[in-house]
Amino acid sequence: MLFDSLPFIILFLVTFGIYYIPYWQKYQVIILVLASFIFYAWNSPQLLILLLTSIFINGLTSFKISQVDRAKKIKYAWAGVIFNLFLLSAFKYGNLVANLITQIFGVTDRGLIPLLLTIPLPIGISFYTFEGISLLIDTFKMKESNKNEENLKNYLLKTSLFICFFPHLIAGPILKASYFYPQIKPKYFSEINWYSIFRSLTIGYFLKMVIADNLKDYTFWIAFPYYQNLSTFTGIILLFGYSIQIFADFAGYSSIAIGTAAVFGYDLPQNFNFPYISRSLAEFWSRWHISLSSWLKDYLYIPLGGNRKGQLRTYLNLIIVMVLGGLWHGAAWSYALWGAYHGLGLAIERLLKTHLKFQSDRSLNIWLRSIFDAVNIWWVFCFVSVGWLFFKLPKFEEAVGFIKTMSVNGNLSNNFDLIVPILLFSLPVAIYHFIHSPWIDRYRQTDIFRSNLNKWKILEDIVLGIMLATIVTNSGTSNEFIYFQF
Repeated sequence: MLFDSLPFIILFLVTFGIYYIPYWQKYQVIILVLASFIFYAWNSPQLLILLLTSIFINGLTSFKISQVDRAKKIKYAWAGVIFNLFLLSAFKYGNLVANLITQIFGVTDRGLIPLLLTIPLPIGISFYTFEGISLLIDTFKMKESNKNEENLKNYLLKTSLFICFFPHLIAGPILKASYFYPQIKPKYFSEINWYSIFRSLTIGYFLKMVIADNLKDYTFWIAFPYYQNLSTFTGIILLFGYSIQIFADFAGYSSIAIGTAAVFGYDLPQNFNFPYISRSLAEFWSRWHISLSSWLKDYLYIPLGGNRKGQLRTYLNLIIVMVLGGLWHGAAWSYALWGAYHGLGLAIERLLKTHLKFQSDRSLNIWLRSIFDAVNIWWVFCFVSVGWLFFKLPKFEEAVGFIKTMSVNGNLSNNFDLIVPILLFSLPVAIYHFIHSPWIDRYRQTDIFRSNLNKWKILEDIVLGIMLATIVTNSGTSNEFIYFQF
């Protein structure tokens, strides 16, 4: 069920209509859980069984972990984590493993191979299995003084809401139990922050429906074999346009999710923080898909040793985490290569910063510092944009073919029917990032900015109004969110 579809709007309005009725207040959690089940099962009802199984096993196991001694805690925790990894592996990577076995051994019609090749990919499985793992680990780490005193029935109900709450169920943000469970309490209509919700929803729908959904009609031409007829400049603009599209699509989803959750009184964490103004790859990963970056750091990078076991081990850990993070995005080797690409980039960047003494940009005057910032932001954006080729062209040979083609197509005519619309639809995202760039941040610290806060607030309201009007008049054709496939 898409956020911009009529069934979702009806489900949302009906749920909202009964959620704040005083008589139903004690059933608010049940109302949200039932709405979430409908949301998830709308297109594929059979997959609801898998979600219910995940909720029940993770809820029951984490409850048992909170009730037993340490020796049994370890057993339950390992059993729960293995269950989640098996679930993710079977439904997401079964097809990849089957194809690999077929290619190596030529086995196509015996044993589990035919079954693995036909297993569907349940939407959102990467997100809710990661939340299940975090629930188990966080419960295992919980102090004895925080022992769960709830009965199993209430705990399973809360766990159901934690895992399946429909605003974040399909594509995050990935939640941590310690962040979400304390929020499960009665909600009141009078506590709704309508302006904040309006802002989140307007920005989210604008990024998705106006920017991403329009750009997709032009970045389509990156696909094989169409890119073979593109000039080098046209191909580069299309690739940068796809970089803008994937940001607008996913950041738009996250903003809609945050606004929708806030309507029901729940606060979801920020998932994007203007990633395309990053001055390093490390900064980029602290701004892009923040909930996943945080999850990988807390539950994979740090347990592997982080940066505590020497430089070589640190570089290796970075590469391992990013490769696994790449595979999390999809069951194709191109995603692993994308992860390795970013892992190597992070490792090399860390190596250079460790062994080369760069002059601190803080010691430069404001003009040199601005140039320094601009150069860093540009190379990070270019590095990240090239990496998105593995998302747009999952077949490795096609991604390599695009790069090779762009290196020899410099003599072809530029296609301005593609270039101009891409630049126009990318401009709002560029401005959106620029107003939060280091240069504008320096201006915000001045007395001139502080004295004109009211004027800036009025300007922001005008811009939101223009965005709302544009959603109504200039939305592209509806399309699934890119991250639904993950």
